[in-house]
Amino acid sequence: MITIKRFAFNPYQVNTYILNDETGDCVIIDPGMDGEQEKQKFDDYISSNKLKPVKLLNTHAHIDHIIANEYVSEKYGIKLFAHEHSGYFLDEAQVYASTFGLNMDGVKEIDEFLSDDEFVEFGKSKLKILDTPGHADGSICFYSEEDKFVITGDVLFRESIGRTDLKTGNYDLLQKSIWEKLFTLPGETTAYPGHGPETQIGFEKLHNPFVAIGKDLD
Repeated sequence: MITIKRFAFNPYQVNTYILNDETGDCVIIDPGMDGEQEKQKFDDYISSNKLKPVKLLNTHAHIDHIIANEYVSEKYGIKLFAHEHSGYFLDEAQVYASTFGLNMDGVKEIDEFLSDDEFVEFGKSKLKILDTPGHADGSICFYSEEDKFVITGDVLFRESIGRTDLKTGNYDLLQKSIWEKLFTLPGETTAYPGHGPETQIGFEKLHNPFVAIGKDLD
């Protein structure tokens, strides 16, 4: 069974997730730590729970989600896994960090690319990759069928969706991603977004004003 720990980091309150199972192996998703205090809080959780980071994952490469990629990769000696199209945002990452007043140690290049319907494995667990562009090129979600949750990044929020007015954003494409990849999951699936509280897929099908279909497909 996967245990999920969520932190809200940096001025944009990005949800950084640590996922581990009974083996103690863990994956880190979207490390948004900004400054030494946030890094210490993050490291203390890993140390106190005797976890072993084995992979670093990005839902997408907007600056608020990746500013601590380099730190995590260097400290724990782990590779970065992300969608190939996320690389588009890495070239200007340092500029964006400076513009928005974020502390970035460096730009971590993607070590291994993730594609739709592949799996990320750690310990005795696995996460399925769902290709969900629309908010940003390279946006992906991580789905656990066994534990009935999906990490949605900035694709889907509680009663909201990701912005589509930024580079590579596309509202129609984002709707399509949600309808075809997320709303086809079981209604009881818990969705953990990149910002804000968790929700459930069934609830969003009925109540999300941007993408609701007015019924639960289950």
